[in-house]
Amino acid sequence: MKSRFFQHSLFVVRNRYYKKLSSFSRRQLLVFCGMKIGKSTGIPKIQYTWPHQVAIGDNCRLEHNIFFHYDGIWKQGPSIIIGNNAFVGFGCEFNITKKITIGNDCLIASGCKFIDHNHGTAQGSLMREQKSTEDAIVIGNNVWLGVNVTVLKGITIGDGAVVAAGAVVTKSIAANEIWAGIPAKKIGER
Repeated sequence: MKSRFFQHSLFVVRNRYYKKLSSFSRRQLLVFCGMKIGKSTGIPKIQYTWPHQVAIGDNCRLEHNIFFHYDGIWKQGPSIIIGNNAFVGFGCEFNITKKITIGNDCLIASGCKFIDHNHGTAQGSLMREQKSTEDAIVIGNNVWLGVNVTVLKGITIGDGAVVAAGAVVTKSIAANEIWAGIPAKKIGER
């Protein structure tokens, strides 16, 4: 009986109080470094390059191991903007040079990747030395992206759209459409 009480007590301390305290500490540090974090948004263990490039809205739920990678030298931010009431799953990557805007009430499942730039491919010089091309990504309100979706540069996903797990989005998606596949194609409407 004592063992059960002790285990339960450790569980409660670890999952209620320790998480809240560590989230509060991380939040204070990131706000000090310039990250904008809305009300009632907890901050788990995340990775980032330039915290001032990230703005997260109110009541967002973030899972751990998200990587906010602003791929460039210091400049005024933010360039990674997440609206209110959004969910961002485990292991998502925001690899941004220009800008990404995610609307309110979005569901971004685990492992999604957002990449707003590309390497040059012209003949005559090394690809790694060529200037990259970049274009902003815009995700509307109430969008659901399934597990491991990749969204490439210049894409706009309209309000209420759904993208199936594993899709690679290379073309913009209109509001309330359902897309799937590699490359993603329209398969229906809501």
